Amino acid sequence: MVTTALLTDHYELTMLQGARQAGTADRRCVFELFARRLPEGRRYGVVAGVGRALDAIAQFRFDDADLGYLAEHRVVQEDTLAWLAEYRFSGDLWGYPEGEIYFPGSPVLVAAGSFAECVLLETVLLSMYNHDSAIASAASRMTGAAGERPCIEMGSRRTHEQSAVAAARAAYVAGFQATSNLEAGRRFGVPTSGTAAHAFTLLHDTERQAFEAQLAALGEDTTLLVDTYDVVSAVRLGVELTQGRLGAVRLDSGDLTAMAAEVRELLDSLGATETRIVVTSDLDEWQIAALASAPVDGYGVGTSLVTGSGHPTCGFVYKLVSRALSNDPDSPLLPVAKKSKDKLSIGGRKLALRRLTNGVASVEVIAIDRPTAGDHDDRELLVPLIRKGDIVGAESLSAARARHHRSRAELPMDAMKLSRGEPVIATSYLEAGNA
Repeated sequence: MVTTALLTDHYELTMLQGARQAGTADRRCVFELFARRLPEGRRYGVVAGVGRALDAIAQFRFDDADLGYLAEHRVVQEDTLAWLAEYRFSGDLWGYPEGEIYFPGSPVLVAAGSFAECVLLETVLLSMYNHDSAIASAASRMTGAAGERPCIEMGSRRTHEQSAVAAARAAYVAGFQATSNLEAGRRFGVPTSGTAAHAFTLLHDTERQAFEAQLAALGEDTTLLVDTYDVVSAVRLGVELTQGRLGAVRLDSGDLTAMAAEVRELLDSLGATETRIVVTSDLDEWQIAALASAPVDGYGVGTSLVTGSGHPTCGFVYKLVSRALSNDPDSPLLPVAKKSKDKLSIGGRKLALRRLTNGVASVEVIAIDRPTAGDHDDRELLVPLIRKGDIVGAESLSAARARHHRSRAELPMDAMKLSRGEPVIATSYLEAGNA
């Protein structure tokens, strides 16, 4: 098994060492992962990476190679190396399930256990949640702008090779139909799709030879890239070679709105009324929205998607919010919080529900050290993910994908605006003892 234990920061282990020496490492604690604010101008965020994070926790083991490295570089002392050799997360984890919407302050993840076992997970959890949720948040804006038209993720060549796999997964959760990345298909079951690039056309002596070769290999339902030389000539050729049965054409340059209209008119005049038009070329959510009135049947999105459309991280933090007064297992939990300027945190264990009015989300209610109180129309948001070290919250990507569709549909209509704005619903805190 490939371990994930060293996908962490050095200071997680030095804190562990210090706490063990001070006798506080086993003190019961609650950590929470949340965002103080949404990326500038965004109206909602999307939780993604939950399944990957659960897998990472299951693989968070210090094997001989890991321990050897830590010993060689004197990161921790011998007694702590022995403790790490036996490390298994045995605490509890709750969180917003994958595909759910989040807002500022939402307790996206809550970890309860000893300080030692919870603090070690900080970096790997933040790494996965910050990346995947950033991609899913951008993808949700894109699929929202696209409406019923399908979006295909094709950004593998614009990011780190492993980030590309995670990005394809996150985009699928947020409504993308398929990915160009085969490893995402193998590892996560994301549907894959792909045909040919300009290089394939340039390889052949003529565009006719290239199209004939592609059609022979992939069939008439394939998508021909028609802007290598002359779009009109290429469209005519594709229709001729398939006798009007060509699956789709792809436009990858120029004024896509005008070109799509021209190509649609040409296809229809040639009798290829069922041939679809797919557009690519550095699309983002604003360009997709601008193409809403164009006769386009699908979008391929790359660079903007895998970079979070200008916001490659969500700003999630992982903070200690409660700790026991002593090492006694029955010791009460004390709320703790940072008071740093611009980096305040709120102490106390959080629970959350989304208040709905006539089926539309109106407030994110966060209760501090008290139960949430909602009516039949409200939704509790935290679900158990790990119970006493055992994973209980694993689910399929299709379930996460369906959840996102439902959760986004609950938001007020302003959520779908692409203009800069405040979070589409407010966050309200209920403190212990308050109604």
